[in-house]
Amino acid sequence: MKLQSIRGMNDIFELEARLWGKIESISRKVFAAHGYTEIRTPIVENTQLFQRSVGESSDIVAKEMYSFSDRNGDSLSLRPEGTASVVRAYLQHSLMQDKAVQKFFYLGPMFRHERPQKGRYRQFYQLGVEVFGAAEALADVEVIQIQDALLKAFGIEERELHISSLGCSVCRPPYNAKLKQELDKISDKICEDCLRRKEKNPLRVFDCKNPNCQELYKGLPKMMDAICGDCQEHFADLKKGLDALGIRYKIDTSLVRGLDYYNRSAFEFVSTGEVLGAQATLSAGGRYDTLVENLGGKPTPAVGFAAGIERLALLMQEQKDSLQLRPDIYFVLPDDSAWEIALPLAAILREHGHYIETDLQKKKMKQQMKRANKLAARFVLILGESERESAKAILKNMEDGQQREISLDSLEQDLLNLLSN
Repeated sequence: MKLQSIRGMNDIFELEARLWGKIESISRKVFAAHGYTEIRTPIVENTQLFQRSVGESSDIVAKEMYSFSDRNGDSLSLRPEGTASVVRAYLQHSLMQDKAVQKFFYLGPMFRHERPQKGRYRQFYQLGVEVFGAAEALADVEVIQIQDALLKAFGIEERELHISSLGCSVCRPPYNAKLKQELDKISDKICEDCLRRKEKNPLRVFDCKNPNCQELYKGLPKMMDAICGDCQEHFADLKKGLDALGIRYKIDTSLVRGLDYYNRSAFEFVSTGEVLGAQATLSAGGRYDTLVENLGGKPTPAVGFAAGIERLALLMQEQKDSLQLRPDIYFVLPDDSAWEIALPLAAILREHGHYIETDLQKKKMKQQMKRANKLAARFVLILGESERESAKAILKNMEDGQQREISLDSLEQDLLNLLSN
């Protein structure tokens, strides 16, 4: 049997891994600038957590979760998204007692058994934030502003913000009843998934990707046209905040989230370029004011977003070349005796944060020079027998070809001075 990775679960290495590291590093800086602290939750959770939060009518729970029974007979699932786990941790550890408004960010893998395609895999990675305790639209504005700041810092300019309102417990039930009546009239024409959605959460039919269904739904009533006065006020404040920040947006009445727990604000940044094709969503989120209560806590307003790292990386491929690691110095060691000088010297330089490369295979000097060239080393330090006899090493600048001798007595300090400049 040929061993290979599971379909839709990929190995990330070399420049791609460095690009991901850059995305994570930038994200941490942006999150810290907004006062968000990191939370790390387990990859495996109780299946019931996602059934009660994401919703049994969602495609995720109905068709995509990796679920299994452990040795005790408990049903467990690999987490398909991050919000439910953060809410569970928020409740389990009574984090609401620390302060009225809590702000978290997370980074990590999620799992969904769906058809792998460009930017969408079965093991995929997300970064995201969650805010608990703030009912005002200012929290929604901040969450959107963080996404905008991230995409700007990533150098992703071809993007567009879509916003909508999904209503609340006051205005959505009568709208759902009206929408269901209209869907009943065309139930013989819609797909099986939408037939299921129609009964459990009619609003989610607008999330269907079936072209035939999308065409049928164009004339159906929209939630945005039925929101109550409080939701209208909340949406108006959202737009006012975005206008103040100069963040342009498009009101998208067909925008719904793929998870059942969302209410009021829904938003997503989409790519307007051609790289992602149909899978154009860069980051998405919204408000979920009832989820904490549904999972056993007190009524707690909340809002958040998540973004897929794979899709972000696809739009940042041209940045990979700049992430190529170049050795500051490649130590060329023609014989074993040179190691007595080279090993402690390399250790000291590395402690100061410099990238020092050495030959680990005891190859000939010519082959070591070739490898130094291949790695694009900035300098080469030659410590041959003749150099040691004269108590001097040769330092060659690989960019201009110039070389000079350095006394072994001052070699450590001279190299530190050179690299610090």
